[in-house]
Amino acid sequence: MKTTLKLEELAMLLLGIYVFGFLYYEWWWFLVLFLAPDLGMVGYAFGNRAGAFLYNFFHHKGVAIMIYLLGFFFLIPVLQLIGVIMFSHAAFDRLLGYGLKFEEGFKFTHLGTLGTSEGKTTKESS
Repeated sequence: MKTTLKLEELAMLLLGIYVFGFLYYEWWWFLVLFLAPDLGMVGYAFGNRAGAFLYNFFHHKGVAIMIYLLGFFFLIPVLQLIGVIMFSHAAFDRLLGYGLKFEEGFKFTHLGTLGTSEGKTTKESS
């Protein structure tokens, strides 16, 4: 199952790159901004709860799609850019095993606990 999920995330990353190709930005913008959503980790300076919220906001594919669609419908290219970057980055992170964060701390994600060989989570209901 892990292989299937990783292939799905790879497909989404490739979709994000494909959609970026339709935007009127040079490719170097994609490379420069690709890690920008990780600025959401700054929230951890204010505690685990704020950190998880801010990190998850910048790594939520639904938020990314909504921002892109707002830019598409209202003809605001920078919103399209932000949406594509957020979507692509989130897919890349999940491809590497980094998931949305729980409030217990940065290493506790919906994909499992970072740094454990089995990736088990502390949340039994997840």
